[in-house]
Amino acid sequence: MILLSFDTEEFDVPREHGVDFSLEAGMKVSKEGTNRILDVLKQNGVKATFFCTGNFAENAPEVMQRIMDEGHEVACHGVDHWQPTETDFVRSKEIVERVTGRQVYGYRQPRMFPVVESEIKRAGYRYNSSLNPAFIPGRYMHLTAPRTWFMKDGVMQIPASVSPWLRFPLFWLSLHNLPEGLYHWLVKRVLKHDGYFVTYFHPWEFYDLKEHPEFKMPFIIKNHSGRQMMDRLDRLVKMLLAQGHEFITYTEFVNKQKI
Repeated sequence: MILLSFDTEEFDVPREHGVDFSLEAGMKVSKEGTNRILDVLKQNGVKATFFCTGNFAENAPEVMQRIMDEGHEVACHGVDHWQPTETDFVRSKEIVERVTGRQVYGYRQPRMFPVVESEIKRAGYRYNSSLNPAFIPGRYMHLTAPRTWFMKDGVMQIPASVSPWLRFPLFWLSLHNLPEGLYHWLVKRVLKHDGYFVTYFHPWEFYDLKEHPEFKMPFIIKNHSGRQMMDRLDRLVKMLLAQGHEFITYTEFVNKQKI
């Protein structure tokens, strides 16, 4: 089973590097990137889960509609990606459900910061996917956290997949920079060990970042961005389909566990 997801947020990475970047500019990048992602998924006939910020949902209702029309799941990803708070999960759910007209079951905190699971449960979520169980300098130190799904305070926790032994993270940055053959091999190892694979990307990765030096983006983020990233995602999906794996939404995964 493949749990493919996208943190569908307003593009704010330039702000991390001292660039004055507006919400309008960020939304332009993320709208284009999301449509490119949807094109790849549609061509391959697979489903994914889109974790959307309140900002994105309110400023891109037409893209939100396309996500739903093409059979994908919408989940929540806070309100303002640049300034996340521990209580955003409530407002995020209110906004996304109002925009989509659908009940939302899942949450992921911006930048995978920690949340209080008991509050997540109280807000009506069934699962939380805010954990990358790896060591990433300056970001995560979760080497003792479970690698695979587990229950906490009545909420299913769905961590991002890491390699079985060394806990090498297999998230978006890895597909940008590893040789594709090595990334595919590591994914297959996870599938053989765990029986399922969880990963996530962002719309702005599929925007042509190399054409915008004014964004002041680090090489490891710009590397293979834009159309090259579309091709990398397409080849990853095709490899997994050829191996006979099924793409499911996060809520479908929760339902399969019969919790």
